[in-house]
Amino acid sequence: MKRWGFLCAVVLLFSIGASAQDEAPKVEAFGGYSYLRVNPGFGGFPGQNFNGGSGSLAYNFTPMLGVVADFGGYHWSNGGVDATVVSYLFGPKVALRHGPITPFAQVLFGGAHGSGDVGGVVCDARVRQQTPGCSVSGSENVFAMAAGGGVDWNATTHIGIRLIQAEYLMTRFFSVTQNNARISAGVVFRF
Repeated sequence: MKRWGFLCAVVLLFSIGASAQDEAPKVEAFGGYSYLRVNPGFGGFPGQNFNGGSGSLAYNFTPMLGVVADFGGYHWSNGGVDATVVSYLFGPKVALRHGPITPFAQVLFGGAHGSGDVGGVVCDARVRQQTPGCSVSGSENVFAMAAGGGVDWNATTHIGIRLIQAEYLMTRFFSVTQNNARISAGVVFRF
């Protein structure tokens, strides 16, 4: 009888651990490196490679369905020309949680802020005529959307590795559509 009780206790202990593996965390926080391929879409300018980081916070209503708030910052610099893009996107996320691998897909909508500086030296606002060495700079807030997905490897119950997140990122700078690609990887914390 003691063996039967011991066996039941062991089975119960392992079943609690197994059921915890299938439960979805309520909140997931991601942070990591992001590569952004920006395709200007006008004037014959070639595409440029921006580097930066991104982070997101996801709230899961069910194991499969959640909402995401995603923020990213990307920078490019070459020969006195600097450009920065900051994205802020929100939308639904669908995840298939099974074992240590969690593939997901998401569609996000929001905006992007782009700013740039050509010349490297900002002119004094009191200067009335164009002088050598002055820079031209500007910024713009535009509509943006992202669609794509990725794969997380759940190293532990609370820590995962985002192996890849690949997305199409559309922006509308200068009233022209830019068809960009964003690839990210990093760490996911689950609560």
